[in-house]
Amino acid sequence: MVSLRSEPVARFVRGAAELEETARGVRPHRLPAWVRDRYPDPQLLSVESHPSGVRLLMETEARTVELVLHPTCTAYAGLNRPRGSVDLVVDGEVVASSVLVGGDVKEVDLRTGEAVLLPGEAQTERWNLAEGTKVVEIWLPHNEMVDLVALRADAPLWPVEPGRRIWLHHGSSISHGSNAATPTAIWPAVAARLGGVELHNLGLGGSAVVDPFTARVMRDRPADLISVKLGINVVNFDAMRLRAFVPAVHGFLDTIRDGHPETPLVLVSPIFCGIHEDTPGPGALDLDELAAGRRAFIATGTPEPGRLTLKVVREALESVVEGRDDANLHYLDGLRLYGVEDAVALPLPDALHPDTAAHRLIGERFARYAFEDGGPFG
Repeated sequence: MVSLRSEPVARFVRGAAELEETARGVRPHRLPAWVRDRYPDPQLLSVESHPSGVRLLMETEARTVELVLHPTCTAYAGLNRPRGSVDLVVDGEVVASSVLVGGDVKEVDLRTGEAVLLPGEAQTERWNLAEGTKVVEIWLPHNEMVDLVALRADAPLWPVEPGRRIWLHHGSSISHGSNAATPTAIWPAVAARLGGVELHNLGLGGSAVVDPFTARVMRDRPADLISVKLGINVVNFDAMRLRAFVPAVHGFLDTIRDGHPETPLVLVSPIFCGIHEDTPGPGALDLDELAAGRRAFIATGTPEPGRLTLKVVREALESVVEGRDDANLHYLDGLRLYGVEDAVALPLPDALHPDTAAHRLIGERFARYAFEDGGPFG
């Protein structure tokens, strides 16, 4: 048996806003406590506690590293929803991925909204590494809350000094990583790896609705590069009309600019989503699909002047960028990342979220647009 020594987990965490001490260990949060206290919306509290893009980053000569974590996943009665994963990256290469099996399960009945918590045990992940000094990243699950219980190794672990540019990104469940299989497979992680930058991901499932507090968080976070992907949640919540949406986006950008006046900033419009291209929200679960044991979405709104569809949103966001005197603000049409033809080749499995292959495609295209010579992040 290899002798392992314990290390303080907190000093290796990257990509989180803060850590909460719990009875089990430390819990990464992607939004600070003042946001969670001021607006304790259950959806927001759930998704911000999913550590999408959060990882443990260390340099070591260790041959064995062990992480004990206690996940909490959300399951839906009658549906087979895949569990989250923990990915191991060594010197920039993904070398292992472990599916979570332990922890608590919050089982939700989508028809009634009732939830039952089924307690479970912590899970231990152990990796055997090659000889020599290496940079090790442990990417936490993008779709389950976790408490980090213990970190152990058979040699010292050293935090890695910041060196890469920080890319701060905000978006919806697509940026959060919905339907991607593993945390390094979500499109922002794919793009960050190709761009050689450090990702701070504020992709918040169901919560990219131009919230002022999100803009304030982005204003106050360190960032060398910023992107904001807006539209799909505003449409599928039927949250705004065009009259409110345009000035809200201007205000969102104004707040970010208060803290980052000249930082390269890309405003990204929605990718193709057939159900909402011409039909407003609200979105809803497709009950026929649910009865067959599958989760899928439909649009239920009626087109009217001033109501938002994805086509309306794209035109509005492009006009926002054109109307601002900001040489470092750029507009990216989401159809360049995933368009009509892509929806034929790589259809959205639930009519709303891309699968792993489509996440990879979106990440690669964003990286080519943003990080190559001549791009806004180049």
